[in-house]
Amino acid sequence: MTLVLGCIADDYTGASDLANTLTRAGLRTVQTIGVPPDDLALPEVDAVVVSLKSRSIEADLAVSRSRAAEKWLRSRGAGHVLFKICSTFDSTDAGNIGPVMDALRADSGDRIVLVTPAFPETGRTVYQGHLFVGLVPLNESPLKDHPLNPMHDSSLVRVLGRQSETKIGLVNLAVLAQGAAAVRTRLAGLVGEGIGAAIIDAVFDHDLETIGAVAIDHRLSVGASGIGLGLARALVASGRVKAHSAAADLGAPLGGPAACLAGSCSQATLGQIANAERLMPVLRLDPDRLVTARDEAGRALAWAKDRLGKRPLLIASSSSPEQVAAVQARHGRDAAGHAIEQAMADIAEGLVEAGVRRLVVAGGETSGAVVDRLGIPGFLVGAEIAAGVPVLRAVGARQGAMLLALKSGNFGGPAFFSDALRLMP
Repeated sequence: MTLVLGCIADDYTGASDLANTLTRAGLRTVQTIGVPPDDLALPEVDAVVVSLKSRSIEADLAVSRSRAAEKWLRSRGAGHVLFKICSTFDSTDAGNIGPVMDALRADSGDRIVLVTPAFPETGRTVYQGHLFVGLVPLNESPLKDHPLNPMHDSSLVRVLGRQSETKIGLVNLAVLAQGAAAVRTRLAGLVGEGIGAAIIDAVFDHDLETIGAVAIDHRLSVGASGIGLGLARALVASGRVKAHSAAADLGAPLGGPAACLAGSCSQATLGQIANAERLMPVLRLDPDRLVTARDEAGRALAWAKDRLGKRPLLIASSSSPEQVAAVQARHGRDAAGHAIEQAMADIAEGLVEAGVRRLVVAGGETSGAVVDRLGIPGFLVGAEIAAGVPVLRAVGARQGAMLLALKSGNFGGPAFFSDALRLMP
């Protein structure tokens, strides 16, 4: 297997989003969980997305894991590596975007790296270096209140500058609108000023194509799935990749019990849970008890086992930002987050042991904990459920055939859970 594009994603739902984007653009893509073992049989593909759970861990650990993933991808022929981050640039002043970017840039030998979380299709745009969610700056949107990585500054030049050891520059929309040659000239000027990374604006879908055409000439880029789309289109346009069909054949339907788990506290997921209550049994867990009571996961599993097979069900630890803040104040942010993630992983493991082979998970941290617990090494990418969220078929899972959907908290429409299950027969 010789890759044309390697990708390192800092969480599992973001990896699924990127894998879906690359597949839609014509690249044969596999998503792996961590750096694949040498004996994992992978099909012939154009791109591999290595999923790491590195967004909210210690920066040194995130760096070491990302460098190991890059080494594996380069050894399989990847000439360009994309470090895939969240489209809301989730990262505290201590990292992890800046430290990982610095380390990968040093390994790649690039003098400057293009950086953008823009993805206009999903309402994420960058203008004059500021990240917008829809019509408002990030720091004025509901997405500013991520429970682990709150984002209260929309200036990406400032945010990345506080994390990185290199100086951060800007390629604004006026330059981008002049085309790839103008962007290359601007980057050369920034290199002359000693700048090692440049935030680049993107407001329209076609901006991503210009960015991809420039970025593909480098060995490294940093951004959300939008820049992945630009890279994929550049690879196809240049003839380095022959476009293939939009999704892999995921085989025969699995049937049997199906379940949904929700750990995200985003407004989108809270609305999706409320919608699901009209269609399936829903158990809302008390996040405080998930932290303090060892029997809460067992209680949830007992509730689920009484209902499995009759129709799909949903178990949610999701809470309002105010409730999350109260739990974090009582138990500590990291301790509370870890305890809730592990409880949800306990529930997922119990559901699979009870026969569930179709599982929908909402929330990046929750998805990471669940997939790690289940020990699934990789996925084939199937049909798109919602923008950025595909159906995934497990590769090499010890449990046998499984279908999953891993959703970032902010993705999907009101009926996401029922939409997902309809495409996971």
